[in-house]
Amino acid sequence: MRVYEYGDPKAEIVLIQPTGAHELAELESEVAEIGRLTGVSFWFLAYPVNDWNCALSPWKAPAVFGNEGFGEGAAATLTEILSLCRDNTKRYYIGGYSLAGLFALWAAYQTDVFAGIAAASPSVWFPGFIEYMKTHSIRSRRIYLSLGDREEKTRNLVMAEVGKCIREAEEWLQQNGIQTTLEWNSGGHFRDSAFRTARAFAWIIKS
Repeated sequence: MRVYEYGDPKAEIVLIQPTGAHELAELESEVAEIGRLTGVSFWFLAYPVNDWNCALSPWKAPAVFGNEGFGEGAAATLTEILSLCRDNTKRYYIGGYSLAGLFALWAAYQTDVFAGIAAASPSVWFPGFIEYMKTHSIRSRRIYLSLGDREEKTRNLVMAEVGKCIREAEEWLQQNGIQTTLEWNSGGHFRDSAFRTARAFAWIIKS
């Protein structure tokens, strides 16, 4: 398992992000922005994801764009990520963008290892996910959510539900006593993803 490492390995705070090949070029900028926003020392681990739609999906679902459906590889991915979290002297946070943000939210229901979840523009339109949230117990107590203000303005009927779904997620989390924020960003899904993710991590570190 190859992991891209940034920051200080001796730091108490460890940030973990499942990362696709399309994000690798922006990781240094993201890490620098987290440092600028927080002013704290941290170790950042980018876990590379090769098959995005399979490795980050908690269960199978049909394609919503293109021809590629979603697998059920999230459990295996989480097992590998948890192998990075064995030092009890450190505090671990997990986050990501888009489907990786959804994976981070799902991970919060599987383990109490993560002190906070940074879900930037998470794919909460994923079939059945909001129902899953409402019928299972979450095990992280600090959740950051965000969405671009144009993301729900799409012709794709499934993905157009993302605004409704993220509002439901925020409401449910707050009603259940979870420290939660929902930040609205300007633009669509593909705008400023690295900086949106940096703000997500900064919030869960500082809150």
